[in-house]
Amino acid sequence: MHDQLSMATGHYVPLDDSRSGAPRAHVRRCLCLRRSTCLLLLGTCLYVAWLAAGAAVFSFLEQPAEDRLRSQLNERISQFLEDNQCVPESALEDLITEVVLANNRGVSASKNISTGSNWSFGQSFFFSATVVTTIGYGHVTPLSEGGKIFCVVFALIGIPLTLVILSAFVEKLMVPSTMFLQWLNSRLGHLYQPFNIRLFHLAAVVVLIACLFFLVPAAIFNRLEPGWSFLDSLYYCFISLTTVGLGDYVPGDRPGQQYRPLYKVAITGYLLVGLVMMMWLLTVFAEIPQLNFGIWFLHQSDETTADPEKMRLSGASAGPKYTQQMENHVKATSRPAEETPSPEETTPVHARQK
Repeated sequence: MHDQLSMATGHYVPLDDSRSGAPRAHVRRCLCLRRSTCLLLLGTCLYVAWLAAGAAVFSFLEQPAEDRLRSQLNERISQFLEDNQCVPESALEDLITEVVLANNRGVSASKNISTGSNWSFGQSFFFSATVVTTIGYGHVTPLSEGGKIFCVVFALIGIPLTLVILSAFVEKLMVPSTMFLQWLNSRLGHLYQPFNIRLFHLAAVVVLIACLFFLVPAAIFNRLEPGWSFLDSLYYCFISLTTVGLGDYVPGDRPGQQYRPLYKVAITGYLLVGLVMMMWLLTVFAEIPQLNFGIWFLHQSDETTADPEKMRLSGASAGPKYTQQMENHVKATSRPAEETPSPEETTPVHARQK
């Protein structure tokens, strides 16, 4: 029996003694809570350190390029003022400010590079998709007060609706994905552990998405967009499908773009399908309990494990599914070679069709 040292008397007192007022279960919950809290603080510190490291690297890589561009711009302005001495420097500064502000809101000041209206149906459709998918490039924004108000209302309704629709498509994709995992279990279950089979399944999904939604579209954008290298195109695909949406590269805005509205609608379709694929990848990743590092930061008490709903909300429900898969693996290895597991045994609970 584990005892506890009394700070007042110096004697050892049993933890389950009623006089101590701290049963063993309560002590275990307290220790578990302290452990999860310490892990959460440690994870937060590592996260902040990661952000700081990223800031340092970006500053090191981008500051020289910005300084060179700023120096070139200052030289061009100085040369322009020398050639046109009748133009006051303050007037030129005001003009540049107006041009930059207009350009940041999607209106170009140059007639030679005008790309037409930003609010044609195709352009507006593209803008609507970037709003509800939270990509938000920011190169085009509403200019009127009515447009700004409608954008807020449209996003409030459209973002949850988009999540529901995309999640429904992901659930449909999980059916053939689970069938493929079942097939892998039936063919490789006697050779590899379930965790290794799940990793192979995840790698197959990663390769499929990387080829069809990153490499191939990057090659197409490299062909269609002048001035875009393959790296620029791949960078655009990644920034868009991860919903970062920096807006430094936006297809369909080059001078003289033919069929621009139709091109924008096609890009919108690519973004929506690509987001479904990314959500599918994250779902497959989350189905592997050993890779769910978030449970380290959760407080798992006896009450939580006794309540299935709390287990589901806390992410602990992945454990029983993996245990069931292990049991199915043992059953599969104990059968004769010509027998294969039934679909009911190898299919995860959430993917079974009633």
